Amino acid sequence: MNKDKKRTILENKAYLYLTEFFAGMSVMAVELGASRLLAPYFSSSQIVWTIIIGTIMIAMALGNIFGGRWADKDPDPDRLYKRIVIAALWIAAIPVAGKYIVMGIAGILIFTVNTNFLVMAAFAACMVIFVFPLFLLGTVTPSLVKYTVDSLDDNGKTVGYLNASNTIGSIIGTFVPTFISIPAVGTGITFLLFAGVLLLLAVLYFCSVKRSGKRVIAGILIFVLCCVFGHEDSFAFWEKDLTYEGESVYNYLQVYEDDAQVVLSTNVLFGVQSVYRKEKGLTGMYYDYAMAAPFMSGCNEKENLDILILGMGTGTYATQCGRYFDNVNVEGVEIDEKITDLARTYFQLPEETKVYTYDGRAFLQALSAGRKGDNKKYDVIMVDAYQDITIPFQMSSVEFFTLVKEHLKEDGVMVVNMNMKSGEDGINAYLADTISSVFDCVCTTDVAYSTNRELFASANSQMIDRLSENIEVEQDPQLKNMMEKVRDSLQIYQPGDKILTDDKAPVELLSMRAIDGIIKDEVAYYKEIREKEGIQGLLKLLQ
Repeated sequence: MNKDKKRTILENKAYLYLTEFFAGMSVMAVELGASRLLAPYFSSSQIVWTIIIGTIMIAMALGNIFGGRWADKDPDPDRLYKRIVIAALWIAAIPVAGKYIVMGIAGILIFTVNTNFLVMAAFAACMVIFVFPLFLLGTVTPSLVKYTVDSLDDNGKTVGYLNASNTIGSIIGTFVPTFISIPAVGTGITFLLFAGVLLLLAVLYFCSVKRSGKRVIAGILIFVLCCVFGHEDSFAFWEKDLTYEGESVYNYLQVYEDDAQVVLSTNVLFGVQSVYRKEKGLTGMYYDYAMAAPFMSGCNEKENLDILILGMGTGTYATQCGRYFDNVNVEGVEIDEKITDLARTYFQLPEETKVYTYDGRAFLQALSAGRKGDNKKYDVIMVDAYQDITIPFQMSSVEFFTLVKEHLKEDGVMVVNMNMKSGEDGINAYLADTISSVFDCVCTTDVAYSTNRELFASANSQMIDRLSENIEVEQDPQLKNMMEKVRDSLQIYQPGDKILTDDKAPVELLSMRAIDGIIKDEVAYYKEIREKEGIQGLLKLLQ
């Protein structure tokens, strides 16, 4: 009798196609959720995406292989829908335990590996968290083929419909998390939503065949517990006093502040994107150094100075320029509108400062086409665009810097903030060589007590002399001293042949290499403590 009931529910091919549809949808939703779960810890670079896609494809391939074998060996559909229940509960548990697993893996590897930390940690996290449930979902298609194909006469059509259902589900599962669920309710609830859909699908099956009642109830209870404990969207779970934590379409966003400053970070483990000092004065940070660019372009000689910031962030550079120059017109470009909202709420960015929600390069191209004005040109263009901890490749190439040059006035100056010090073969050397192939005059300076380096470039070979001339007439003593410090530390860059182009710009690999060095330096002290005193010494240090 049970077999007859199973045949009855499975003879409804619409239900089987529905199973395939939601399995495909859930796979893509989990893949996108994986990127958002890992991004706050390991970035959302192309390398991390490659790891996610690669591990998920491994899981799906193994699922297809074993699902086909199991379907031939024991075609009992109970087994398939039990696997779907397990996959659903595992996915529902990701918001509860995923971030702790990620941090545990990172904590272990940071003391055991010296190179490729981000790659290895992201790969290990993907393998532990995502491979198993997606392996189970990979068994769905071969199992459903077994239940759906009635004869050889129409097996091609049936398999085609199954694949089409899976593909359509995957398409919807791609768009819904990115544009609807993650921005609206966050990554954790997105996992729970799709886990709930899978669980509901399996519950309908077991209710219809009146089997595994206790197991179904247990599965529902576990899911409810995951909903209770998994709706918390805090990635920095150890932080108790964050001013703001949330997500946008592009980023994980975290704002914290103390008596001295307000800080924006898009990464939990390391990296600060923007800092606003409350003291209203010079701080010696990179945006103070970057104010040498207006001096190089004649800030004390011109009635109006037009400044464009690509990668506006929270507007610290714009605020600083507005504070010290009374003749500047500042415009910013920031791709993430949520960051602009945070800038106005927490970082004192004036409402009158124009900020365009655009990609930096696309904005310049729109200027060239006359869509943002009559091909406007600027005295200073600040390039400070970072995607998490890496530079967008399209804003690191010869083609991009050529576009920047086209939108500078004849004596205009480009200043680039490079936030990771690196060696002769590092990301900064590639950027400086690339910029030197476009601009006649390039000089650099390291920002004291930080990993930042500022690069200044112009078609005007007299820009350093002009800096000195404008320093002489500067009335603010604090600003004058700061600019003298920058001038004295400037070094004319001697270019090499490491050129980045739109066709070849391995900025992710170069950035990862620089980050490895930074991490190695940062944890050296803790490694020494661990080697001398063991885990107990580390725990004592953290108390």
